[in-house]
Amino acid sequence: MATIKKIAEKSGFSPATVSRLLNNDPNLSIAPATRKKIMMVANELGYWADHRKQEAIRPTIALLYRVDSKEQLQDEYFSSLKDELLKVIDAAGLQVQVFEHITDLVVKADDFQGFIGVGPHRLTRKKLMTLHAALPNGVFVDINPAPELFDSVRPNLTLTIRDAIQRLIAADAHRIGFIGGVGLNFDQVQQPDIRETAFREFTSINPGVTEAPMFVGGPFNIENGYTLGKQAIAECGDHLPDAFIVASDTLSVGVLQAFNEAGIIVPRDTAVISVNNSEVARYVSPPLSSYNINQTTLGRMAIKLLQDLIIHPARPHVHLTVNTDLVLRKSFVTE
Repeated sequence: MATIKKIAEKSGFSPATVSRLLNNDPNLSIAPATRKKIMMVANELGYWADHRKQEAIRPTIALLYRVDSKEQLQDEYFSSLKDELLKVIDAAGLQVQVFEHITDLVVKADDFQGFIGVGPHRLTRKKLMTLHAALPNGVFVDINPAPELFDSVRPNLTLTIRDAIQRLIAADAHRIGFIGGVGLNFDQVQQPDIRETAFREFTSINPGVTEAPMFVGGPFNIENGYTLGKQAIAECGDHLPDAFIVASDTLSVGVLQAFNEAGIIVPRDTAVISVNNSEVARYVSPPLSSYNINQTTLGRMAIKLLQDLIIHPARPHVHLTVNTDLVLRKSFVTE
């Protein structure tokens, strides 16, 4: 069995220091390098498995926040996610430092036992490989840019879109449109957004859908939502779909602006179901029926995965999905 004495001997630090660290003494003040060395030795000797203290491990972690500042001003989702993650990290009693650049985190990697990553801005495989070499224990939240390198926790957007289609069909909407932005750009290759992919798949195999026009392109912001809304009006004319599934609330705000200008009344002329359930969803006209992404749960699961990865660094990578739930408001109502 791994004991405090064995860990102290192998790490080169006193049993008292080792004991206070492994028992999460809040008054202990030690250098990051010392903390990392003791934790590494404890992991190697199997201390956590022997003592069943996985839930008690409190590593020093980094939060890698990779979000374009211009997009952040128009899409509150990632800034809200960052704030929620910091709350969850604080509630777990963990020490955290925020980084916006991978190169900065790589330089400071020895100060941390792991990291949580948020945001897709300018990620490349080369940068992620460099990060993995310096700090291999990492969990990405909401995205999954390198599943062979890091763990991830994401909202189950495939199930979200399937549920939205089923709800609309049950409400007698059979001409269902989709409005969305482009997906992750990784290594200068544009990936399809998972919501778009799911919509294509489920509308193609569901006999309850008679038409499924799609209007996809550009960033997830209000201005682009307005542009795509105008495009939908121009192409559909007087034959609008019974309902639209819109990939995010920020896009939906722009879509509603375009519809209002054209005299299209939601939900009388066409219903709208959105995704994210951000603060703005309650205050637009009409208020948006939107799928809630529970950011607190995403954060809690990310911490649990990271703790487990620190304890078991050789295990296979794990990728979790978290279900969403629809918050009904006036843009789509059920009978």
